[in-house]
Amino acid sequence: MNKKLLSLAGIIAVGLIIIIAFSSSIFFTVQPGERAIIFKKFSGGLDKENVFQPGFNFKAPWNDLYLYDVKENVVEESLDVLDKNGLSITVDVSVRFHPKYDRIGEIQERFGRNYVRRLVVPEVRSTVRQVMGRYTAEEIYSTKRRDVESSIKSETEEILGSADNNIKMKALLIRSIQLPAQIKNAIENKLKQEQEALAYQFKLKRETSEAERRKIAANGEAIANDIVNKSLSEKLLKMRGIEATLKLANSPNTKVVIIGQGDGGLPLILGNQ
Repeated sequence: MNKKLLSLAGIIAVGLIIIIAFSSSIFFTVQPGERAIIFKKFSGGLDKENVFQPGFNFKAPWNDLYLYDVKENVVEESLDVLDKNGLSITVDVSVRFHPKYDRIGEIQERFGRNYVRRLVVPEVRSTVRQVMGRYTAEEIYSTKRRDVESSIKSETEEILGSADNNIKMKALLIRSIQLPAQIKNAIENKLKQEQEALAYQFKLKRETSEAERRKIAANGEAIANDIVNKSLSEKLLKMRGIEATLKLANSPNTKVVIIGQGDGGLPLILGNQ
């Protein structure tokens, strides 16, 4: 009985020694912002389906562990591109992205953990060059900058997010566009002249509208005067004069009214008020 206990204790002790010796190969912790997959050397190779979430985990000591940082990453690139007319332009772009959390097995199989250098950077550079090659320097620098940025973003997002690449792009920004000084000055002068021309056209249009308004107002006033003149008669004027005289006669102010001595027989009103 004692021999059996000693044998069991020996086996347990050996097992503990083995576990302690290989603990770093058996137990592992996935930190927040990380995911992990394993490569099973003797039973199926790379296990792409089982992605380890943050926390404490274990594996067979002979299997290899691949830890992936899946936090949002930023790549900043400065590259020379050619516009539609072959003019050289320097562009600075920033890209924010992260690997799709449940697809790191595919990323490991195709690109490895160095996927940023092998996949993201080349695709961003290629897309920027392709999109900017469709526009002139003036369009890229001024009139269609937003369209250029939008096209680069949408096309890069589509390529990186495809089933073959499995990268989630969060944002793409054009930080700066640098043109040769001579071309930049020419574009800015042209834009200035266009703005001045637009301002002049606006001023001319406003003055034309004001002249038209005045013309319409003058015509309206002339028509109104003509109507009034045609409606007036000697009898009407006398009647209006008599009505005004009666109103004044009834007022408390001191006055002298002489009937029939004014022009056309209208009353004269004399007084100090």
